[in-house]
Amino acid sequence: MTFAQPEADCAHCPRLREFRQTNRATHVGYFNAPVPSFGQDDAWLLIVGLAPGLHGANKTGRPFTGDYAGDLLYATLVKKGLASGTYDKRKDDGLTLIGCRVTNAVRCVPPQNKPEGPEIKACNGFLKSEFEALPRLTTLLALGGIAHGAILSALGLRKSAYRFGHGALHRLPQGLLLADSYHCSRYNTNTGRLTAPMFEDVFDAVLAQRDTIEA
Repeated sequence: MTFAQPEADCAHCPRLREFRQTNRATHVGYFNAPVPSFGQDDAWLLIVGLAPGLHGANKTGRPFTGDYAGDLLYATLVKKGLASGTYDKRKDDGLTLIGCRVTNAVRCVPPQNKPEGPEIKACNGFLKSEFEALPRLTTLLALGGIAHGAILSALGLRKSAYRFGHGALHRLPQGLLLADSYHCSRYNTNTGRLTAPMFEDVFDAVLAQRDTIEA
């Protein structure tokens, strides 16, 4: 299987395309294109975020790279043995993921970091392709409610049957485990809604579930 990726000038979402064109003129050195997933192509864990940040992934071309959310995410992955190397907010920093992969529900940067419903839906096929192209996939980690909903939509499941909640673990009919966490954004951490220990607890639960499956 191959990973489907939007074209560099993807026209599925007119608003996002217009915003991307504006950014290409304003931020000439930025990636300014749909951001591809990052990580192993045989990952057992797929981490799904919201969308690229304007001065983060939209700049660097790698999910969660260049903004605060990446600081917390990648530090946690290294601490939990799911990544090696040093995260340095650059696509070429040499960071390597171990057994996991990172993507977003929406591949293009949205204005004010707020994708609209039709844009999430338009990108859902690319998320679905990630599931289908990962032969060892057992676990999905949704960072935030939008990612949670996008995962369920890509799997053809009703959102009302699997409600989002930080730390929640959902067993899905496909045999997959869906884990939820508040998004590791600066807003959530600054307000205390999410702390580093809370975030790490989610990964501990995910890893414990994997150990149970493999036992």
